[in-house]
Amino acid sequence: MNSATDAPRTAQVTAVSSNGVYSFTKPLRGHITLLAGLGVEGDVHAGVTVKHRSRVAQDPTQPNLRQVHLIQQELFAEVGEAGFKVEPGQLGENVTTAGIDLLGLPTGALLHLGDEAVVEVTGLRNPCLQIDNFQHGLLKQLVSRDSEGRVIRKGGIMGVVHQGGTIRPGDTITVTLPPEPHTPLHRV
Repeated sequence: MNSATDAPRTAQVTAVSSNGVYSFTKPLRGHITLLAGLGVEGDVHAGVTVKHRSRVAQDPTQPNLRQVHLIQQELFAEVGEAGFKVEPGQLGENVTTAGIDLLGLPTGALLHLGDEAVVEVTGLRNPCLQIDNFQHGLLKQLVSRDSEGRVIRKGGIMGVVHQGGTIRPGDTITVTLPPEPHTPLHRV
């Protein structure tokens, strides 16, 4: 590597968000605290069992595999090329990242966020119609099909808090992969 532009980019947290009430978007915070087995302290989606309204209606005793929502900041530039303006927290994520292929991680990968927090990846976010209520046509940017007809979801990933801790914008992210064979992410 001969120049700074050839150096690998460090994965990092670029923004953190939470909301104590149901709302599509989440306000930016200076920091959030992750609680082991629960999620983001003070966030409406924290808990051992499901908190997303559609899932609660189906079965409120389901385990909460969606305690933390992470989304890649690179998506904002991608949808920007199609004319959409999206900022961190506006798609309801708790953690906005840069420099890491979240969608390419396997189920069970551990994301070490900052000095203490660890999130275990459980699956893909399943983007819903609320995205079109936020910006009409945006849902088609986040859910599409490949040439073989398989659904591609770009709305980020979900996880459970394996180890608690406080995270802030600028914190580094490292990944521990589970043993092989790796299981690709599916919607949760």
